Amino acid sequence: MKVKRGDWLVEPSGRRGQVTAVKHAEGRPPYLVRWLDTEHEALVFPGPDTHVVTAEEEAARLRAG
Repeated sequence: MKVKRGDWLVEPSGRRGQVTAVKHAEGRPPYLVRWLDTEHEALVFPGPDTHVVTAEEEAARLRAG
């Protein structure tokens, strides 16, 4: 899994969090993530079922309404 700051992690349960920092230049875990449901920020090693929504995909989804 590779992400960049501003991307979103979505867990199988639907829980969403925005990546606020990436610890490795190549975009591999761990990531600092701010979870929407709690506003808590945590260091995350995503599980295999977690998927990434890029910042661009999220912006397009919000524009589409």
